[in-house]
Amino acid sequence: MSYLNHSDFGPPVFLLTGFPGLEKHHFWISLPICCMYVVAITGNGIILFIIRTDQTLHSPMYYFLFMLALSDLGLSFATLPSMLSVLWFNHREIRFEACLVQMTFIYACSIMESGILLAMAFDRLVAIQNPLKYTSVLTNGMVVRIGVGGAIRSICLVLPGPILMSLQEFGRINVLSYSICLHPDLLKLVHSDRRKSSVYGLIVMLSSTGVDSVLLVLSYLLILKTVLGVASKEEGLRALSTCVSHLCAVCSFYVPMLGLSMIHRFGRQASPIAFILIANAFLLVPPLMNPIVYSAKTKQIRTRILKKFQRGVGRVRA
Repeated sequence: MSYLNHSDFGPPVFLLTGFPGLEKHHFWISLPICCMYVVAITGNGIILFIIRTDQTLHSPMYYFLFMLALSDLGLSFATLPSMLSVLWFNHREIRFEACLVQMTFIYACSIMESGILLAMAFDRLVAIQNPLKYTSVLTNGMVVRIGVGGAIRSICLVLPGPILMSLQEFGRINVLSYSICLHPDLLKLVHSDRRKSSVYGLIVMLSSTGVDSVLLVLSYLLILKTVLGVASKEEGLRALSTCVSHLCAVCSFYVPMLGLSMIHRFGRQASPIAFILIANAFLLVPPLMNPIVYSAKTKQIRTRILKKFQRGVGRVRA
């Protein structure tokens, strides 16, 4: 019996899951998670404010960082309500429509972030390989086209997902594995033929993060080739140092995502807590780490933040 024809017994119920066996400790578990959300939201908000208000940061590198912060905020706000409702109020039930909306936003923001990380790798490649042509290649118009193209790609890839999932059959009670809705998790609960949705998920993964990761590796191989061809080792190290923040952002995004994908396919005997921790890392680590890394490693961002803070302290004292 499909979801749309469930009128005899009412619509199926979907239940989120916190940390199985640790329900009594959910409040204490929520404290570090809430701190991570606060740091992620505050940090990305500061990045957006600094880049928006400082004219000297209106360049392609910081425009891409602005987009990255936006996608991180979108990911945080998409997962925060259901996470806290489970941990704070033990409110586990979620409507199927709300679950599909959350799933759509999570994957749209993730695909967008993957595309932005690739664009930032291209930015570093052009800056290191052809510094004199940097401004002519990465014009404001080009940056806008890359941003709009990434947004259109994420929307086009993600939209079929909830449509296909809404046509599937579910049982009366459906217990999800996490406190958020993820496509593989919903797929496990389907009672009808799931092949179309499964193939769709694989196509989305390969055509987004799969392609992006390959192009990222190629970009850094070209960067290394250029750096190794530089006569001065100091110049080469200086050029590579501009990529440190971006490499940290790439690792914080792809490592948890790869871990989540691997444990879903090969770790079926693993503890449910392991699944939950890796899923939370996939959702929390990139929004948390990106503002911290870019604030610490990017001198221009760090200097502007300190100046804004000093001005704010001076106004309070006055």
